[in-house]
Amino acid sequence: MFMKKWLAVVMSALLVTALAGCGNPDGKKSEESQGAGNQTDKKTYKIAISQIVEHPSLDATREGFLAALKDAGISEGDNLKVDYKNAQGDPTNNLSIAQTIAADKNDLVLAIATPSAQAIVQQVKDKPVLFAAVTDPLDAKVVSNLDKPGGNVSGVSDTNPAAVQKLMDFIAKNFPNVKNVGIVINEGEPNAVVMAKNAEEALSKHNIKLVKAAVTNTSEVKQAAESLVGRADAIFITLDNMVVSGVDTIIQVANKNHIPFFSSDRDTVEKGAFATVGFKYFDHGYQVGQMAVDILKNGKNPGDMKVTMQEKLDLILNLKAAEAQGIKVTDEMKNEVQDKEQNIIQ
Repeated sequence: MFMKKWLAVVMSALLVTALAGCGNPDGKKSEESQGAGNQTDKKTYKIAISQIVEHPSLDATREGFLAALKDAGISEGDNLKVDYKNAQGDPTNNLSIAQTIAADKNDLVLAIATPSAQAIVQQVKDKPVLFAAVTDPLDAKVVSNLDKPGGNVSGVSDTNPAAVQKLMDFIAKNFPNVKNVGIVINEGEPNAVVMAKNAEEALSKHNIKLVKAAVTNTSEVKQAAESLVGRADAIFITLDNMVVSGVDTIIQVANKNHIPFFSSDRDTVEKGAFATVGFKYFDHGYQVGQMAVDILKNGKNPGDMKVTMQEKLDLILNLKAAEAQGIKVTDEMKNEVQDKEQNIIQ
């Protein structure tokens, strides 16, 4: 009797094992159960974003950043909470935002544009900080070393000095009648000053002068642009947040007076400037987002991560803007564009 009971127990155990083996020969969890486990164990993240003002380039930077996180499995509405704050171009708001973020609990802070980065770096000392859309991190004192930033800060610069130089060379080569290039500029913005100096040096090699029209707020941009009519043969703007915010008025002035208008970013060319040497700001933000993934998922220290810049540059032309500004686009100009499908805007 005992033997019969013992045999029954053994047979039952063998049957259960055999059935389990038939269900999954490898003895591993099914994809469904693995997925369920990941959902249960998934870490949640909180990121604060400080952006100085709304305009296409900075917005595209933010979108690219979040896209990189999403592609790595960190997405809003799932395991990511984003505290996005915009200073609307106001220095007081900018500082207040940085102080509020510093007092909050975040896994990482992203600062978009130089003024935002300066305020965040001053206030946030105990959390990983990344910056984007900063023209000169050293001049802005956001970091003291590009290769080894140290501390809790790193990021990606949105300029390559070669971009401005190539654009000025393009103007000199293809617009022989241009003797003066006007620039609408907020000289209170360090990145704008650095880029303007770079442009001035590049133009001087061609005996072309840079004529400045200064502004202190966005409402002055149109008047500044109008002041360049008759004084400048072309207009140029840098990655100047205040000026870019009012760029529609510069486009109007350029079109009305048939003045070639050059910018420092692709988004402004898409809106109506004629040309730039640049890149997509979505890609710029994506590059910063990949750094964020390395910090959040792999525990990287921002201070050990090299500050990088955009290496891939191309001439970008807007043919409709050319027509509006009285520019005859030659085959020679078009041949300078490497990716004609993407960077010649019809």
